[in-house]
Amino acid sequence: MPRIERTAEVSWEGNLARGTGRISAGSGAFGELPYSLATRIAQPEGRTSPEELLAAAHAACLTMSLAGELTQAGTPPRRLDASCLIVMDEVEGKGHQIVASHVRVRAEVDGDTDLDAALERADAGCSFSTLLRNAGVEVDLAFA
Repeated sequence: MPRIERTAEVSWEGNLARGTGRISAGSGAFGELPYSLATRIAQPEGRTSPEELLAAAHAACLTMSLAGELTQAGTPPRRLDASCLIVMDEVEGKGHQIVASHVRVRAEVDGDTDLDAALERADAGCSFSTLLRNAGVEVDLAFA
């Protein structure tokens, strides 16, 4: 696989408590998603957060990896749906840290295949799972 590079642009205006920011994808796939401290730690109110974007990235990476594993096994998926819950919590002496990523997958697959083994291989091949584990984050995967 070739080296992959992607970009995002972020702007922030104001102080931490009352300021707001906007996140845009370098690809143009999405533009100016609003975020703020208030919507990060309280109700989202239609705004995103870094944690939500990480959840989306982890679930997307894992489903692509799982599709590859199932295809290699001769049982390409008809559909994969995943949800990811990123957990940030206070870690003594370290402040707020990402401590867990819980991914639940629903798979529609024709034929016989060992879905658990495919998910395990997909997890090993998912760069976001690797990144999170290497950072000491608990990564929990299961079929819903």
